Amino acid sequence: MRPSLDPAKLARRLRIAWIVAIVADALQLVAFPFFVEGWISPVNDALDVVTSIVLFRLLGWHPALLPTLVAELLPGVDLVPTWTAAVGIVAWTRRGQVPPAAPAPSGATVVGDAPAPERGPEPPAPLPPAR
Repeated sequence: MRPSLDPAKLARRLRIAWIVAIVADALQLVAFPFFVEGWISPVNDALDVVTSIVLFRLLGWHPALLPTLVAELLPGVDLVPTWTAAVGIVAWTRRGQVPPAAPAPSGATVVGDAPAPERGPEPPAPLPPAR
């Protein structure tokens, strides 16, 4: 089920999903030496299942999330940032639903819209070198 939220809430959920995916992939990459031995591999699998549940809750159903979970459960795939890629696919396919950054309130000055400071007259051009 896809969350039917207003665009601002959808953008917030997408930002949280990015954070969850990046943290999960980073944990798996940093902890890979421990996971490869096998004795802590169930913790790795639990991390993948929890990550998939959290992402499904945040983003709703998307076809990119289920194959990512299956791929993450395969040995050695933890070196690839599959959760981050899956969230990227979701964000790319839903790019029209997430609004751009909110405009500044009326009367507020945006940094890029500030008038240029007054400058004095331009200095004269330098003379060409004498030969």
